[in-house]
Amino acid sequence: MITRSGTQSLRVLVAGGGIAGQALAFWLTRGGHRVTVVERFPALRATGAQVDLRGQGIEAVERMGLLGAVRGRLVDEAGVAFVDARGRAKATIMANTSGRGRQTLTSEYEIMRGDLVRILHEASKDDAEYVFGVSVDGFEQDEQKVIAHFSDGSCGEFDLLVGADGQGSRIRRAILPAGFDPYWRVGIHMAYWFIPRIASDSNIRDTYMVPGGRQIMRRSHNPTETQVYFVMREESEEASAIHRKPVERQQEFWAGRFRDAGWQTERFIDGMQTSPFFYSQEIVQVRTDTWSKGRVVLAGDAAHCASPYSGMGISGGLVGAYVLAGEINRHPGDLPTALANYDSALRPFVDEIQGEVNPRLLRLGMPMTQRAIDAFQAATALACFLRVPDLAARFSKEDRGGSWQLPENPAPISRRRRAV
Repeated sequence: MITRSGTQSLRVLVAGGGIAGQALAFWLTRGGHRVTVVERFPALRATGAQVDLRGQGIEAVERMGLLGAVRGRLVDEAGVAFVDARGRAKATIMANTSGRGRQTLTSEYEIMRGDLVRILHEASKDDAEYVFGVSVDGFEQDEQKVIAHFSDGSCGEFDLLVGADGQGSRIRRAILPAGFDPYWRVGIHMAYWFIPRIASDSNIRDTYMVPGGRQIMRRSHNPTETQVYFVMREESEEASAIHRKPVERQQEFWAGRFRDAGWQTERFIDGMQTSPFFYSQEIVQVRTDTWSKGRVVLAGDAAHCASPYSGMGISGGLVGAYVLAGEINRHPGDLPTALANYDSALRPFVDEIQGEVNPRLLRLGMPMTQRAIDAFQAATALACFLRVPDLAARFSKEDRGGSWQLPENPAPISRRRRAV
């Protein structure tokens, strides 16, 4: 199909309706393509914990014309405090709200994942087709097309299939060699859930270190709810396997690992039972040498998950979608060139944000002994007293994405093109 502007219109199937999938739909429809997004959940999955935007991710949202909408839904988180067993702040690092330099431990742009998902959906739903409760169970392809087989027994023919189906991507497994392990592990595990907010839960994120390489974080995102995070260093088969067990078994595991931790742990564990959701995961990165095969390509966490500790997971998904859509919009009649350019243009950025995750530094922030915890807090308190984190952030020339520049997109919002 040809658009009124004379460019080729592609039929694109996006597997996954999360951040990257919806951002792709936004940009591809503005390039004149017909986009179908299939999401295995029965409705928009507008849930999840707090996320942030940094560096090029902020710019990607701004180019979408959505930065104002994001600002309207920001979480009020002023900074991060390291607290002792009595909840007293030993050191506090505030967010950098100067508008220049590097974001600190908490970003100037903190938002709930669900709110960002809703913003992207509102911006793309009128131009892309969304199908919920359906997943891609398999596909076959040749030089002219991809035939996707769906979980409801139907099938469809497309010019391109995009796997935006997350860290555990089924599309990725189908295009990579059998037995290939795409996960780079750092030996850290995390669980998070919501509990009722109480008067002492402030707009400062509390971080409490526990001997044994454990950490508890508390942050509050609205007047009634507080988020709880349990994090631990552990390299065992049991820890790696627990994330695939039933939720009840996961909760038992995490309660057992943290029951002796002190501070507000009893409150946090009790709150597991009434939480609207509970999520347990191993901290990994997705690293592969290729992001495409024929007419199938990967995007977002399916292609290059950078892990929560990069601080660039959401930003990486938004930037990756922007670059992939830009190359498709630029070369709609030559997908091999478009997908090769996507890889070569984006990989330096991905290497940069994944390289920010240093297991040795992570272990330094999760000490094994109380003595090491005390030393960490004393050093951090001194640095804060001397305003080192604030000055380092404000005068840094680069954020976590480095000096990599977001390319121009050939389908800007002001020149929107629709398929006919």
